[in-house]
Amino acid sequence: MKKTTFRRVVVLPDTPSFDGVDYDSQRDSARLTGQIKRIFELMNDGVWRTLSEIEDITGDPQASISAQLRNLRKERFGAHTVQREHMGRGLYRYRIKKVED
Repeated sequence: MKKTTFRRVVVLPDTPSFDGVDYDSQRDSARLTGQIKRIFELMNDGVWRTLSEIEDITGDPQASISAQLRNLRKERFGAHTVQREHMGRGLYRYRIKKVED
């Protein structure tokens, strides 16, 4: 019997579905979609980075980066495994766990 191996394709939806009490699609959709795509494209390499390092590369504010990393864990944003590691003195670093082939 032939063994079949399945590999999860790591993607982000073309049009992410944001929500929230203060969310206004006309005002926020393009900005939030750009943020999550920039952050996902950077973090999808599996490299550990702090919020400050991500901010330096993407230009996005740390609070927004933190929120988008939380969003990436949600089913509607791909249910990615976003790992967090404490580095000391309240500093954390993050990575998206790469799916092994």
